[in-house]
Amino acid sequence: MATDYDTPRKTDDDVNEDSIEELKARRQDKSASTVDVDEFEQAEGLELPGADLSNEELSVRVLPRQADEFTCMSCFLVHHRSQLADEKDGQPICRDCAA
Repeated sequence: MATDYDTPRKTDDDVNEDSIEELKARRQDKSASTVDVDEFEQAEGLELPGADLSNEELSVRVLPRQADEFTCMSCFLVHHRSQLADEKDGQPICRDCAA
């Protein structure tokens, strides 16, 4: 439930002054404000695994490997030099793969 933090806050005296009828009316108003969500409308925006994305176009800028980076020969991911754990047969291995 959303809270409006800009509304004036009630003091303890104000809360005690609310009548039972006002409190009952507030409770009925809150129960009447339920939202009916159509499941089919909500599911239209979901993409299922294996969906045909052949007509979709990606716009990603690919940067070449920087001087302070290396490619792990186990997972083939590009890591920063601080992630270099070991070299096996002269090939760099990252900390995740060495563990």
